[in-house]
Amino acid sequence: MELNLSPLNLPGISTTRPIVIAGPCSAETEEQVLSTALQLAKAGIKIFRAGIWKPRTKPGGFEGVGETGLPWLKHVKDEIGMLTATEVATHAHVEAALKYDIDILWIGARTAANPFAMQEIADTLKGVDIPVLVKNPVNPDLELWIGALERIAGAGITRLGVIHRGFSTYEKKLYRNLPMWHIPIELHRRLPGLPIFGDPSHIGGRRDLIAPLCQQAMDLGFDGLIVESHCNPDCAWSDAKQQVTPDVLEFILDKLVIRDTTFSTESIQNLRHQIDELDNDIIEQLAKRMRISREIATYKKEHNMTVVQSARYNEVIDKRGAQGVLCGMGADFMRTVFEAIHEESVRQQLEIINKN
Repeated sequence: MELNLSPLNLPGISTTRPIVIAGPCSAETEEQVLSTALQLAKAGIKIFRAGIWKPRTKPGGFEGVGETGLPWLKHVKDEIGMLTATEVATHAHVEAALKYDIDILWIGARTAANPFAMQEIADTLKGVDIPVLVKNPVNPDLELWIGALERIAGAGITRLGVIHRGFSTYEKKLYRNLPMWHIPIELHRRLPGLPIFGDPSHIGGRRDLIAPLCQQAMDLGFDGLIVESHCNPDCAWSDAKQQVTPDVLEFILDKLVIRDTTFSTESIQNLRHQIDELDNDIIEQLAKRMRISREIATYKKEHNMTVVQSARYNEVIDKRGAQGVLCGMGADFMRTVFEAIHEESVRQQLEIINKN
């Protein structure tokens, strides 16, 4: 399905990068919402976010104040002059948010992974003209992310964008959610007109990681940022560790280096030409390697040998990985490359061995 995309066209919001959406993880009290919004407005933020309904991993945690908090956001809009944004996960959420004139809706990572929930939201949005941002699903599945977008687009929504919030992992890492930047990069390649917002709060899970993650999003050409900011983050009712005060957020944004996404020179074109030539060389060498693999397959077939020789495979992975590290490349990268090469080699050898 080809997406019919229109600019977000947010009233009073410049399209200059980055477009910033900021506010607390959760709307807790009217005083907290208004205090944070006022401080953010003084810092130059024009779009206020707050979670009204909070999906929690386990029951018993704070799951948001619910519809009670929507008049607080309406107050932010009417009295402070900021646009408002909140997360929706059900038909009832959408209806309530629209009733209180919320300007931007976003759909969370858990919801984006559920086609039934996405379709319910899409059906509720039919005939509505509102910007909708879709977070990446919790698991690194680009097709599932695109499918979620297609469902919303099928409802007639053209002002679409996405939020990259990273991907869940069982292992403990530096980040709360792994960035896996190649996935939003590939999404941008396939849907170049789709605005992408970085979510450093959920990727990092720690306030000290917000600044470098904001910069990385800008370096990759993202259109905007959605950052959790609280008037008193240490006392926040949810995700306290990943929220910053409005003045800290202002400092982070002031220090951002915004690079041109289109500027090009003869020098960089020459360098890209060299990369193109090297890529061609890599493909030719891989083709030669696969021809040798097919010759090995013929030998294995004649001598009734198994396709996969574990000792040899381990030797290749270990030696090439060590060699790559010495040449300045990451061990994980080298393993990924040679695992992919081995997988293709096995596929081609199986074709030879199973051929009558």
